[in-house]
Amino acid sequence: MHVIGGSASTSLAERISRELEDSPFSIPYRKRFPDGELYVRIGGKLEAEEAVLVQSTRSDEDLIELLLLEDAIREAGARRLFVVVPYFGYARQDRSFFPGEPVSARALARHIGLEADSVITVDLHSPFNRDAFEKPLYEASGVPAIARLLRERPVDLLVSPDKGGIDRVKNMSKILGKPWMALDKRRLDSEHVELAAPPNTPEVKGKHVVLVDDLISTGGTIVESAKLLRAMHAESVVASCTHGLFLKDAFERIKSVVDDVLCTDTLENPARRASVAPDIAAILRTELARR
Repeated sequence: MHVIGGSASTSLAERISRELEDSPFSIPYRKRFPDGELYVRIGGKLEAEEAVLVQSTRSDEDLIELLLLEDAIREAGARRLFVVVPYFGYARQDRSFFPGEPVSARALARHIGLEADSVITVDLHSPFNRDAFEKPLYEASGVPAIARLLRERPVDLLVSPDKGGIDRVKNMSKILGKPWMALDKRRLDSEHVELAAPPNTPEVKGKHVVLVDDLISTGGTIVESAKLLRAMHAESVVASCTHGLFLKDAFERIKSVVDDVLCTDTLENPARRASVAPDIAAILRTELARR
């Protein structure tokens, strides 16, 4: 199995190749034409080989690169192509909210799947996204990776910033054997939220608390969650997520109100990161066993 790392996920792709018993790993050649169009080229032939392409789609440029690399891998003769999209961009547009809008997640899922035998991603933002893929979809969880980091520090209570993350924080609770709760959230606008502790909230005073989320973008929810927990006299507050986008000054604002920020390596960012490579490699091994 040959692992190919797109420019958005080179380091993670290399880690996956090591998890797969040091499978061959390569980085495609990439340049821009004078008119700005992207050029990519993979090295060598992949005749009758199984290929793994790893590329997050944080930007439109990442997406174009992914589609071009898929085609290049097929042109090189790959027998099977497993496309790993650790962070799947446009996932939040999982339905048409107003007349005339596209379902962006569905549109991208269809195009990414055209050349793929199967697609692997990590913590899709919405369950609606799973139905958008026409090829077999495998979804790894970022929770075990974050749990591996949390085992190194004191943890008393796990907190989801909203009710939508209950399944995630429950999974973390099962792994670490710690209690959990979910805050009540009311969104005021795209960047501001109002949070409150629910009735029968566990004791927070003097506790080491970890916020558990799937995605941190502007950081508004995490900042307000941390402020609430500080007001409840938590001993420490750690923010954790699978996908750390940290738009604009989000990382600095979060760091000002928490003791640490933990993420996985689905995206490059300044947070302390745990790798999802073992979890993705486990899915790939299962897929190999199906041949």
